Amino acid sequence: MFLNSRKWDPRGKSCYVTGGSQGLGLALSVLLAKKGANVTIVARDVKKMEEAVKLLEEHRQEPSQVFRYHSFSLNSADGAAAAVEAERAAAGGPSDAYFLCAGNSKPLYWLENTSEDLTAGMDQAYWVQAWTAHAASKLLVREKRTGKIVFISSTLALMSFVGYTSYSPGKHALKGLAETLRSELLLYGIDIHIFFAPTMLTPGYDEEMKTKPYITKKIEEDDSALTSEQAAAILFKGVAKGHHHISGNFITSLFRASSRGSAPSPNAFADFFLDNIAWIAIPIWRKLTDRSVIAHRDEHQKYLESKGLLG
Repeated sequence: MFLNSRKWDPRGKSCYVTGGSQGLGLALSVLLAKKGANVTIVARDVKKMEEAVKLLEEHRQEPSQVFRYHSFSLNSADGAAAAVEAERAAAGGPSDAYFLCAGNSKPLYWLENTSEDLTAGMDQAYWVQAWTAHAASKLLVREKRTGKIVFISSTLALMSFVGYTSYSPGKHALKGLAETLRSELLLYGIDIHIFFAPTMLTPGYDEEMKTKPYITKKIEEDDSALTSEQAAAILFKGVAKGHHHISGNFITSLFRASSRGSAPSPNAFADFFLDNIAWIAIPIWRKLTDRSVIAHRDEHQKYLESKGLLG
């Protein structure tokens, strides 16, 4: 933490943002545009991306800045590789930073999930970012370029609770991938960052609320949610400072510090105090959460009966 004092500046650099047509991806794209970066967004909805590029134009800082989009599905290795290659062809080389904001969540009780829900959950929480990271890494190494790959994870990669059986496992896997790549890609001078986002007020959050179990909403009711713009600012600040683990708020920082393992600390002194707070606070949180879940048993039984999941 003492050696990495030079901040990363995106001015004049090329930034590739998946899921850049809305939510965190769009807010981050606007922030990068304001800081003088060239920004390419990748998503599926062409109309949304056209509107997003118009918004980027409103925040242009330099005549030389380039804003464009590509429409691809990123849930497969072929789709992610094709998108990365399309940008390489358009720009004449790899991007300087890849921000992997694509993905969504569909909270349900474990018993409600179909096999399709569970497969889609892993695709959206893990593979939609992993495939792009794989394609970007191969391109950067092949062209002998350094760069950044930034994963977007969740507080649920550091802990989890009822309702997130199709989502949290993929986010835990994403954390493992990011920590492995942080080590391996030192061979090529490629930096890896991972942002543990708390609750964010995005279109994806609105979709989550349509299926989110009642008890999950109850546990989260006191959460202080971030706007997309607030989350983008925190993410960018962490990347600019060179932090590997980036947490979105104080609660997430407690879970991050207490489950850091061998990952480098963004601030060893602060994490020492967070570790001590977490040692007391997290067991209390867990006990209160477990108590809420148990208190919901009778109501949950009625819910299962209404869904035909009980005999």
